[in-house]
Amino acid sequence: MAGPLSVGVNLEAFSQAIGAIQALRSSVSRVFDCLGDGLRNRETLEGREKAFIARFRDNLHSVHRDLHELERLSNLVCKPLENHPLHNSGLLSLDPAQDKTPLYSQLLQAYKWSSKLQCHAGLAAGLLNQQSLKRSANQMGAPAKRRPKAQPTMLLLPPQYVDDVISRIDRMFPEMSIQLSRPNGTSAMLLVTLGKVLKAIVVLRSLFIDRTIVKGYNENVYTEGGKLDIWSKSNYQVFRKVTDHATTALLHYQLPQMPHVVVRSFMTWLRSYIKLFQAPCQRCGKFLWDGLPPTWRDFRTLEAFHDTCRQ
Repeated sequence: MAGPLSVGVNLEAFSQAIGAIQALRSSVSRVFDCLGDGLRNRETLEGREKAFIARFRDNLHSVHRDLHELERLSNLVCKPLENHPLHNSGLLSLDPAQDKTPLYSQLLQAYKWSSKLQCHAGLAAGLLNQQSLKRSANQMGAPAKRRPKAQPTMLLLPPQYVDDVISRIDRMFPEMSIQLSRPNGTSAMLLVTLGKVLKAIVVLRSLFIDRTIVKGYNENVYTEGGKLDIWSKSNYQVFRKVTDHATTALLHYQLPQMPHVVVRSFMTWLRSYIKLFQAPCQRCGKFLWDGLPPTWRDFRTLEAFHDTCRQ
C-alpha cells in the first residue's frame, strides 16, 4: 500500500496529521470533562468560579492550538501539483484500484511532453519560414518548365472497339435499332429508334455519351444537308421532357473506368420508354397528368412516374 499512497501524498505530513487529530480529540474531551465537573472540589464559591474559568480557558486554547496545527498539516498532506488543464482527471489518483492510481501522473507526463512538442514545432516553423526554400536548382527569376500533362487514355479508344460495343448492345435489344455514323471524323453519332415510339440522337466522344436529343417517331431528325440534327428540339412537350430526363440519366450513369458499362446502362434505361404511352404511373396509377404520360423512369427499377409524382 506504500506505493499507491505515495502518489501525490506527503507520508510524513500524513502521519503527523493523524497525531494532530488524536491531540485535537483529547483537547475536545478535556473541554467536555471540564464542563462535566463544573464547580466541584472547591471550598469557596469564588475560588471555584475562578478555577473553573481558568481551566476552561486553558482547554479552549488547547483546542484552538490543536485545530490550527491540524489545518497546517492538512495542507502539507497533498503535494502541490502543477496547474494543468486536465479538468477532472485528477480524480483518477483517488481510485482505490492499484492499476489505475498512477494514471494521473502518466497523464501529466504526456501533457508535458505534448506541450514541449508543440513549443518545439512552433520554433521549427518559425525557422523554416525565415528560410527561402527553392523548389528547383534554377536561378531566381528563371521561368520553371512544366512537364506536359499525359493525355487520358480512356478517351482514346479505337473506333473498332466502339463499333464492337455498339453492335453488341444492338443485338441485346431486338425492339431497338441503332445506326452508327461518323460524319465528323472519329466521333460517333447514334440514331436510336425505339419501336414506333421515339427516336434518339446520341452523340459519342469515343465511348462517352456527350449529348442526347429525343424526338417523336414521325419527326424529322435530319438537317437540310442530310446530317443528323443534334441541336433542334422536339416539337412535342412529352419528348422534350424525355430529353431532359435523358440528360439527367447521363449525369447518373458515370463510370469512367468502364465506359461500355455506362453506354449499356443508358441504353437499357432508354429502352424502358418502349411503353411510354402504355404504362401508368406507379404512384398515382393514372396514365395522364396535365395532358402528359409518365415521362420519368427510375434509374434502378425503370418504373414509370409522372414528373410530379417521382418525388
